[in-house]
Amino acid sequence: MLALTLLSGCKGCGREETPSPAASAEDGGRTSSSRSGAKVPLPDGWSAQVAPDDSFQAGPPGQPVLRVDLRRGQGEQLPSAEDLVTRAREELKNFELSLDQEEEQPDAWSLLRVTMAPKLADGGIGAHAPAFFGARRVGPDLFLCASLPGASPEDVRLATEACRNIEVQAAKQ
Repeated sequence: MLALTLLSGCKGCGREETPSPAASAEDGGRTSSSRSGAKVPLPDGWSAQVAPDDSFQAGPPGQPVLRVDLRRGQGEQLPSAEDLVTRAREELKNFELSLDQEEEQPDAWSLLRVTMAPKLADGGIGAHAPAFFGARRVGPDLFLCASLPGASPEDVRLATEACRNIEVQAAKQ
């Protein structure tokens, strides 16, 4: 799937993105900070974890709906919203895609929200589901974001906002 293709290759970045308990407690658990200073603003009630594949994942308890991978030093490679659309169409050929929203702020972020449904062997279409793919440039780094299967439309909206607002803060002394 597109999320895995766009977001693969982040081995080792999970160590830098491990949520800081002190930072989470400071912000009422609504923000996840990493040792490297990356901050992903999370909605009330969401929690974060580093997955076995070293990606950062967040969502309501027991249901991760947002995946974020860090690509250090690759900020110059921020894709445009049009690039995200092209990539989604190429990589999700076995799905019917409906483009719901494309947004970008040059040199900062690109976001794509879609509704997708698998094409069935009998020529039919499976159940529709919301999804999003995004990229956020912060300084020299690139954060790749995607919704995970099982996300509700509201989860996708909240995950999109979290991706759009990723920032890097100076390390606390």
